[in-house]
Amino acid sequence: MSLPDPLTRLIEELQRLPGIGPKGAQRLAFHMLRTPREQTERLVDALRDMKERVTYCSVCNNITIVDPCAFCTGDGRDATIICVVEEPQNVSAIEKSRDFKGTYHVLMGALSPLQGIGPDDLKIKGLLARVNNGVSEVILATNPNVEGEATAIYLARLLKPLGVKVTRIAMGVPVGSDLEYADEVTMHKALEGRREV
Repeated sequence: MSLPDPLTRLIEELQRLPGIGPKGAQRLAFHMLRTPREQTERLVDALRDMKERVTYCSVCNNITIVDPCAFCTGDGRDATIICVVEEPQNVSAIEKSRDFKGTYHVLMGALSPLQGIGPDDLKIKGLLARVNNGVSEVILATNPNVEGEATAIYLARLLKPLGVKVTRIAMGVPVGSDLEYADEVTMHKALEGRREV
């Protein structure tokens, strides 16, 4: 059965989204076709509003509606401590702890030679410029995978000669899980990051 062109076009566009394959795109498109027009228009309005109003902070590269963002301008934030993350959604994960009161720097990715992502593709120059303005500590909170580790090592080599304290977030066994399910890399990191009780 041949689908109408507008529906085929929607399916093709939905497939471009991360994590959406051909079948998922088709399910979403047919779902939108069945929903009331008002609901679909709310989705279109939300997409348009997001694209028009949400931008990246000129200081830290986090997502924001006001530039610079609330993390960079907030009175309760310690501008001498910068937590470096890969993506804007990582900021939300750290903020959930309610423990970190410093500022952030979003790299917009991680080093990945296999995908053609090198140092010039990341927001490293802005980080180095910020460090030269009285920063005392940089916390490397990149993901605990090969790309994140490579990025953390690369950044540490750049930052240490600048006289700033460079730390890495602890990694290991998550709270509430069983040791028998931890892989060898997770166990290695957990043992490596142990502390005195």
